[in-house]
Order: sequence, then C-alpha cells, then structure tokens
Amino acid sequence: MLNFYNAQIENISLHRVGNKSKNETAFLSVEPYTLNDEMAGLLKEYFFRPFREKEENYFRFSHEADLEFNEVFNAISKIFSNPRDTHTQSKKITTHLFEQSNHPHIKSGEVFIAHFSDVVLDNQKTEAVGIFKSELKHDFLQFGEKDQNLDVYIRQGINTNKLDKGCLVLNVSQEEGYKVLSVDSNRYDAKYWLEDFLGLVPLADENFYTKNYLKFCQNFAKDVVLPAEDKQQEVLFMNRAVNHFAKNDAFEESSFLNEVMENPDLIPEFKHYKVEKGPKYSIEDVSNFDISNKAVSDTRKKIKNVINLDTNIQIKMDFINPESAQKFVEKGWDEERQMYYYLVYFNKEQKS
Repeated sequence: MLNFYNAQIENISLHRVGNKSKNETAFLSVEPYTLNDEMAGLLKEYFFRPFREKEENYFRFSHEADLEFNEVFNAISKIFSNPRDTHTQSKKITTHLFEQSNHPHIKSGEVFIAHFSDVVLDNQKTEAVGIFKSELKHDFLQFGEKDQNLDVYIRQGINTNKLDKGCLVLNVSQEEGYKVLSVDSNRYDAKYWLEDFLGLVPLADENFYTKNYLKFCQNFAKDVVLPAEDKQQEVLFMNRAVNHFAKNDAFEESSFLNEVMENPDLIPEFKHYKVEKGPKYSIEDVSNFDISNKAVSDTRKKIKNVINLDTNIQIKMDFINPESAQKFVEKGWDEERQMYYYLVYFNKEQKS
C-alpha cells in the first residue's frame, strides 16, 4: 500500500521532447526547476493522483541482455545514489525519451523528472523518482480588464486533473529492477512508453500471481463451468474461488481445487485448461504463492455476480457465503411452460 501524504519534492527538472520523426527537437533546461510552496502542492497532486486511483500493478526494469543496459534504470540508480545529480540524470532520461519518440503518432510534450522523499510503501518510508509527461493541451478561458470592460482570452495549457503519462520508481529491490508503477492515459502508443522508453516487465510478486490466477479462474468459469453446467454454477464457482483466496494467506493449488471444485469431474478439465491457457497469465508452472489481500479485494469488486435472463430479468447473487446461494436460489424446469425457472426464497423485501 502506497501513501503519499508526507511525500516531498526534493529535486525537480523540467524539459520538453518533440517528435523526432517530424524533425522536432528536444529542449533541455540548463538549470533545475525552482519550486515555490503553491506550485509544489499543485504538482504533487498532479503527479500522485493517478497512482492513488489505479490498481498497484507493479513492474520492474529489464533488458534483453542485462539490466545494467537499461538506460532509465541506470540514470535513476545514480539519482538514488546521489540526489544532487538529479538534474544531470534528468537530461539523460529526457534525451533517451526523445530517441524513442520517432513514430508519427507520438505527441510532443513537457517532461517533469522529480526526486521524492518520504513516500511510504507498506508502512516503510522510502525514496522515489518520478517521470511525468504532459501531451494533450486543452483550451481554457482567461479574463482580464480592458479599458472599462472585462475581456476574455483563449489560452492553452495542461489539465492538472489528468496526467498523460507517468512512472514512479520506488527505491526498493534495486537488484531485481526496482518496484515501478506506470500510468498511461493515452493508450495509442503504450508500447513506446512502457517498453521502448522504460523497458518494463511485470513484477511477478504476490499481487501479480493473485490477480492473474483469479483472472484465469474467471475465464475457466466462463469457458468450462458455464457450458458444462449453467450460469448459476459459474457465479458460485467464482464466489467460492474468491472466498478461498480471501481466507488464506498462502495459495496451494490442490487444496484450492478440493475446496472450490464441487463437481470433481471438472478438476481434470481445470488442469487441462491451465496447460492450455496458463501461459497467457504467467501461471502455467505456478501452484504455490503468497496471497495479496488487496488483489483479492480488487477482483471481488470486478466480478459480475449477475444472471441475465432472456425474459429481461436480472438476478444478482451477491453472496459472501456461496452456500447461501444454494439455500436461497433454486433452478428448475417447468414442463407445462417448457421453460427454466429460478425459485428465490426471502424473508422480506429490502428498501432501496
């Protein structure tokens, strides 16, 4: 869990990159940017907001030959070793970004590179380096007095409520490539930012495995459980799966299957599906890992426990305890109408 409440900007530099394929240039500031208190508060909110609002999906720096050849990793390592070197390294990072800006779709923009202190990760203080790029310019109105009248002017600037591109590098696990968060609001050039410039790959930690395994289970439920049984059993399977993760600190696959798979005939189907689809989720060889409670909570929020019927009726099965669904909801077949039905038991209707 990240906390930015006490974070401070220790050093910050501002540059601009153009699109190399359009013969635009890079502008590198000679001196670091000088902050006042008002600007520091505004910029911290601009930088940190997207990382508070999105899931903590961590990446790490990588390189096909060796980590030491990743230019951004090297520059940030030097900043952590000597924060007074932030401005020099910021120019190297911006130049590297400019060299990757050679596709016609890539937009020019301003680049902030900042060194932060007192960022809290899992209740431990650490440092961080952020790289933030603004791309989209928005029209806004500015008012002023002209003679004895008010006048209005059209200006262009960035929206501080929406960061276009950014990454936050936390000074932990240096040898593995640090823990890195990335945000990209303009997904048309994601490869340029994430891969070409930063050289990031997903960090295979407990959050990664928990999230991916549950995504895999969702697709198994849709592709195998639903055709073999019905929508109710698909929903119940995912409820049991999420609840198993929620009540355990560590995952063990055989225990998971014995508890969650009510139909034992589906266990071989699950194992076959894992061989076939597991590589897509990077879990093909994974059967034990620590469980991330946050990833479980995030997944639970996204699961749609809704049965949509062709008679324009929806049944939402919002059960913490899957056994409740079997106790209160029954499925049957009406011979006279030649239609399926659900029988729902309840004590009283709740007020909306």
